[in-house]
Amino acid sequence: MGRLFGTDGVRGVLGSDLTPELVLRLSRAIGAFFGRGARVLVGRDSRSGGDMIARIVSAGLIAEGVKVFYAGLTPTPSLQLYIRDHGYDGGVMVTASHNPPEYNGVKVLGPDGIEVSRDDERVIEEHYFQGSFKGASWRDLSWEVVEVRDVNDYYVSRVAEGVDVEAISRRGFKVLVDCGNGAASATSPMIVRAVGARPVTLNCNPDWRFPGREPEPTPSSLAEASRTLRALKADLGVGHDADGDRAIFIDDAGEVHWGDRSGALIAGYAAERKLPGHPRRVYTGVSSSILVEEYLSRLGVKVEWTPVGSVVISHSLKRSPGVAGFEENGGYIHPAHQLVRDGGMTLALMLELLASEGATASELFARLPRYYAVKTKIPVGGRGEAECYVEAAKEMFSGMRLITIDGVKAVGEGHWVLVRPSGTEPVVRVMVEARDRGEAQRLAENIVSELTKRCRGRQG
Repeated sequence: MGRLFGTDGVRGVLGSDLTPELVLRLSRAIGAFFGRGARVLVGRDSRSGGDMIARIVSAGLIAEGVKVFYAGLTPTPSLQLYIRDHGYDGGVMVTASHNPPEYNGVKVLGPDGIEVSRDDERVIEEHYFQGSFKGASWRDLSWEVVEVRDVNDYYVSRVAEGVDVEAISRRGFKVLVDCGNGAASATSPMIVRAVGARPVTLNCNPDWRFPGREPEPTPSSLAEASRTLRALKADLGVGHDADGDRAIFIDDAGEVHWGDRSGALIAGYAAERKLPGHPRRVYTGVSSSILVEEYLSRLGVKVEWTPVGSVVISHSLKRSPGVAGFEENGGYIHPAHQLVRDGGMTLALMLELLASEGATASELFARLPRYYAVKTKIPVGGRGEAECYVEAAKEMFSGMRLITIDGVKAVGEGHWVLVRPSGTEPVVRVMVEARDRGEAQRLAENIVSELTKRCRGRQG
């Protein structure tokens, strides 16, 4: 049986990989998974074809006897929170998150708002490939899709309830919010106001072309936001991805910080002061920096490494609670709020942390060990070639500490390397960190060159 689901949902280039026919069949499989009479909430981000896909998904679900509700444009965490708190049987989010503009996708959510487990994904795939959906009789078909109009307002209010608004308000923060022309445009500026800070917005008009920057918030894509922050003398900046479940921060000096750096800071704060009763444990993907262990071990917090993907981290927290889960891409999970990554909640928590510490953002980030990251990717022609890169990396780094739960992560003295196949694109991702920027760049170039020499074109 083939595979549809990647690291986070079903994604593809709209019109070629992700066709209307595929979406219809997939949505009927999802309907068969939820079952006749289930109540399912559907939402979308700002990507091209989003409303088309949402309507096709709705039609496929209705064909299987599911009752469909539609939230329209909304961040993924907003939809997830509403599903959990309002008793829906599940949800479908139309999004390709951080992928390039030509991509779109479908993410399936359970009644707790969390992306369905890998086992449930396989059940949906069985329905899809075997065609084991029969359709409902005319008596069981819904006669309308019910619009739900308060999803975003509810989300903003619940985020504000979860932080110390009075403390944040006293600091009078000015916050640059770069929504990346995505779904966070509908919520993040309002969250900043709701917690007592002043937002200055950039790229906060939803636009499927993503004219302001690429959908993935990175140091290079947030260069304009960094310049704007410095010009306006803002206290903090944040960049979101297209569906608003990630937050990448810019400090008051204009430096952009990866999500494992902000995640370590917020998780340490949560363990010490915000969630003192929770087990002192965090979950993070193997793509996160080793600085996470260096910093959090000082606070007596245990780091559990996981395969890349927020789905894995969410279900790990559900099985064995902790104070946080996060990824280097800016996804942070605050268990007291919901067990999914949430860019809006992460922004509110960072403002509370700044208010609580009485420090600037640059002062907070200076507490962390300093590593310099280089990220690149190698296009691959198939699974055999991708597996070759991983095996070659294991041989190259056999003398180092190896973490092999998702690709291979090799930890050396003062540097580390990660080589793993992407779950969303036909590439192998290579990430290198070192304490010296030049060394990180040289390592990355040498590793890519050697791996390519060994594996280019290998099919099995």
